[in-house]
Amino acid sequence: MNTGLVVVTSLIVVLVIVGIVTALLLVKRRGGQVQVSPPGTGSPTALPEADLDGAAKPALASQAVVEAEAAADEAAAQIDAPAPAPTEHPAEAEAPASALTTLETPELPASRLQRLRSRLAKGGGIGQALLAVLSRGQLGREDWDEFEETLLLADVGAGASEQILDGVRTRLQVQGAGTNPVQALKDELMDALDTGQSRLVNDQGEAGLPGVVLVVGVNGSGKTTTIGRLARLEVAQGRSVVLGAADTFRAAAAEQLTTWGERVGVSTVRGAEGADPASVAFDAVAQGIAAQVDTVIIDTAGRLHNKANLMDELSKIKKVAAKQAPITETLLVLDATTGQNGLIQARVFTEVVDVTGIVLTKLDGTAKGGIVIAVQRELGVPVKLVGLGEGPDDLAPFEPNSFVEAIMA
Repeated sequence: MNTGLVVVTSLIVVLVIVGIVTALLLVKRRGGQVQVSPPGTGSPTALPEADLDGAAKPALASQAVVEAEAAADEAAAQIDAPAPAPTEHPAEAEAPASALTTLETPELPASRLQRLRSRLAKGGGIGQALLAVLSRGQLGREDWDEFEETLLLADVGAGASEQILDGVRTRLQVQGAGTNPVQALKDELMDALDTGQSRLVNDQGEAGLPGVVLVVGVNGSGKTTTIGRLARLEVAQGRSVVLGAADTFRAAAAEQLTTWGERVGVSTVRGAEGADPASVAFDAVAQGIAAQVDTVIIDTAGRLHNKANLMDELSKIKKVAAKQAPITETLLVLDATTGQNGLIQARVFTEVVDVTGIVLTKLDGTAKGGIVIAVQRELGVPVKLVGLGEGPDDLAPFEPNSFVEAIMA
């Protein structure tokens, strides 16, 4: 046995003996119990002081010394023994992406609405500018011209601007000096926003089939991002979803959509780059039916450089997908910051598909918030969802009353 091993063994024996002596002294001093952990367990067993009287104490000490020497011999054997040869292990199977990804928990609709109202209120814009005119008391022609100009600059549109102006002026004149101009303006804005149609996204299928939501819109409007956010909104409400990446023209669209889905545990059906978009839509609905999910959301191409091809493609996607299950909702995504230009884009899509709802993205600039009124008036279709900010959960159902209250705050 070499010198190093002798030193190690001696230290172990000394430490064990010191520990035993210390324990015996503590027992004698406290008159209590000794805690001894049985081998292989983490819970100590209490031994009464009487068990350590007389011959038991030296016996316990002798046993401890024997165990310490045995431990030292075993350690020496391990030191002297040659190192074991490394063993080869087969490569572990790669875990699926879902197992490697920590799923996110999307924000519930109620808290989204509260946060979005707060953002709108901080933005100022159309409501405050209109109130600044109405607060002047006796309004002349120039004041009303400024009032109408403010509406036009906010992209309300000529027809709607005239309607709101006439309505507010009539309320103030008929109801007299005691009329609250703030309430008069709120009432007219609410009337202008009212379409008489439901603002709920129809994501419910019938006869055991999933709801099928077709999403259209020009590239750059935030269409694919909106679909990802919509999937999160569905998941937050406890619904299961399948995504269809039918925008095969834009290479990054399928990758982007897949990433959005993976973050909340939603699968994405995709084809090769340049594949037939209608076949991808068909497969997505088929998988949704097979998996018995609640909703299938289908992305589509949004290029406008060739209007005829776009119209043919969208029409085909809708017809082919509908062979599996009826299209329950067709959402048109518009960038709110494009203002009246967005209406030109909207008309192109409404010519080929039956748009049933509008999604307005980038509504942060409330000075342009009038586009909500203009697009509804132009298309006769309600705004159902609005997007604010860049966060993954910055999409919420549109509520006219909350919108008016926020921009007037």
